[in-house]
Amino acid sequence: MVAGLLALSAGPATAVGSEPGGLQTLIDVAEPGDVVKLEPGTYDGGITIDKPLTLVGQGWPVIDGHGEGSVITVVAPDVTIRGVVIANSGNRLDQENAGITSDLSPRIRIIENRFQNVLFGMFLRHAHDAEIRDNEIGGMDLFIARRGDGIRIWQSAGAVVEGNHVANGRDSVFWFADGITVRNNHVEDGRYGLHFMYSDGAVVEGNVLERNSVGAFLMYSTDLTMADNVFRSNRGPSGYGLGLKDVDGLVVSGNRFVENRVGLYADNSPSRVDLYHHLESNVFAFNNIGALLGSTVARNVFSGNAFIDNGVQVSSDSTGGLLNNEWSYEGIGNYWSDFAGFDADRDGIGDIAYEIDNLFTDLIERYPEIAFFSGTPAAQAVDMASKTFPSLRPEPLLTDNSPLIRVPSLPPAPMAGGTSSHVLVFPLSLGLLLAALIVMVGGRFRVSEQVTSGGTR
Repeated sequence: MVAGLLALSAGPATAVGSEPGGLQTLIDVAEPGDVVKLEPGTYDGGITIDKPLTLVGQGWPVIDGHGEGSVITVVAPDVTIRGVVIANSGNRLDQENAGITSDLSPRIRIIENRFQNVLFGMFLRHAHDAEIRDNEIGGMDLFIARRGDGIRIWQSAGAVVEGNHVANGRDSVFWFADGITVRNNHVEDGRYGLHFMYSDGAVVEGNVLERNSVGAFLMYSTDLTMADNVFRSNRGPSGYGLGLKDVDGLVVSGNRFVENRVGLYADNSPSRVDLYHHLESNVFAFNNIGALLGSTVARNVFSGNAFIDNGVQVSSDSTGGLLNNEWSYEGIGNYWSDFAGFDADRDGIGDIAYEIDNLFTDLIERYPEIAFFSGTPAAQAVDMASKTFPSLRPEPLLTDNSPLIRVPSLPPAPMAGGTSSHVLVFPLSLGLLLAALIVMVGGRFRVSEQVTSGGTR
């Protein structure tokens, strides 16, 4: 028996469900285009939506999968799911159990829902022009390799993923998903915060990616924009804030790479010999390594970036791997916190070049295990020896002929949708950390103010 009311009008009918267990019947009797409204309560999951309709909750009704299979399966176009709690999927990775799974469901809209204790949050296949906004997605309490992905989109062009909070999943995966926009999301405590493969024309902006093994990894894709994101505390054993593999046609601008094992890693990007990548107005601060470039990486142009107190500012996985990239553009180089030069004419550009040529960094290239001693008195003694005895001085790893004297102006840090309280205080905590450095070493007020606020004085 189903307690439901079909209200006929000039527009689509509206079905109001209030009895647990009757949701599938409500869907079955609805006509294409109807609105199914759920009152507060718990409804049995394992439902299938096979026609265009809108499923909307009032007062956060719960659709409970009872630990079996996927909670909601969508096999129709133009379906909207809004305002419900989707809970307790099965935990079979081989069956890809999910809160919402869909196939052949273009223009699906998943908006303002809460996913709780689900293996995959949502798995969309052939869902062109999907809209995924303002959802809270929490995974199962499993070892990370046993978890499913918070969001997985496959063979689906034109999706918009915006304002979601994804926590404790495995990855958020976008494969064969051209023209996708991923904006203002907060992804934390997973493996790959965002993972793109074979997804051309993606725009990734305003996201906060923190405490993942890898913040974001872009692979085998072209014409990408990565702008105004925060990559923070992504410190897996092979962890990066942002990783690039065989990417062509990339712009990286306005991002903050803070406290990662490696801020930026690039391998064979760009892969095409006729392309240059521009990396502009980014901050690399307090990472073990600010930027790490593979031995064959070339034609990357760094300009207007700020490298602030990284253990190693820039490195390569082989000697000479930085020489085929450019470290200034049209007379504008980068800010380096360890630049010891001067600006006699006060034009904001150092009067001598900045070089990374210290002996200890050169030794790290050959013996990575000694990176543990970076910043210690022993490392400082090695570098002092190389400056005292020119015969010990290595060839420069890179030369910035136009180093900036001051931190360049930066856009405001993004505040992603679904952001938790510790992210809200991130700019403040970073400012306090910098303030502590001021007390210890002095002379860094401009750095602290501009990294946190993006402003200039």
